[in-house]
Amino acid sequence: MSIWGSVMGGAAGFTVGGPIGGLIGLAAGYAMERGIRGLCGPADATKSIAFTIGVIALSAKMARADGVVKRVEVDTFKRLFRVPAEELDTVGRVFDLARKDTHGFEEYAQQIAGLFDDRRAVLEELLDSLLAIAEADDELHETEVEYLRTVAHIFGFSDEEFERIVAGHHIAGTPNETDPYRVLGVSRRASDEAIKAAHRRLVREHHPDLLIAQGMPQEFVDLATQKIAAINAAYDRIEKERGRG
Repeated sequence: MSIWGSVMGGAAGFTVGGPIGGLIGLAAGYAMERGIRGLCGPADATKSIAFTIGVIALSAKMARADGVVKRVEVDTFKRLFRVPAEELDTVGRVFDLARKDTHGFEEYAQQIAGLFDDRRAVLEELLDSLLAIAEADDELHETEVEYLRTVAHIFGFSDEEFERIVAGHHIAGTPNETDPYRVLGVSRRASDEAIKAAHRRLVREHHPDLLIAQGMPQEFVDLATQKIAAINAAYDRIEKERGRG
């Protein structure tokens, strides 16, 4: 099921506190006003709905990190998360509310981190999504970098891990423009065994089947597939550089 099937069809009746809970209530109320019915059962919906609302909130606040929300950033959000035409109005309303509310982005990030503290791959895919929104205007502003770094720290990623995530962003499309060692999070002086171990660990952590098993929506499964391609591209480059490709 898409990310929007959960949030628009199943938001009513769930209790989630904090700023995400407030936005869930608004989304559910607005959806009910428009006659949208439940699309998923309660067993696996609560975290998915909370996560989806958190994605909207962090994306909205990410778009404002450089001081102005650009149309291309909003369009990138819609493209990444495949917002159906019939839900654009509802999602746009939640996006605007999150962008304007008094809660800081740190509160949303902390709540998401608490919900998914045992699913680091999910949190990393979310950071990748925010990076795509930040780069939508072909420029990554320093304020956006600091926003992303702070979110990464709240999610439990170190500075080194954050640099690895940034380095690997979109490498699948531009394999010759990024340091493959940074993508794997290893030193150029690392042994062959250490590089192989890093590659295996990252592939294991970001395997799409893992996200499917955890009930994540198709949008994030697709992001994981792209991440795996980036990781494999970086490993292949290192293998060739070391004369083994």
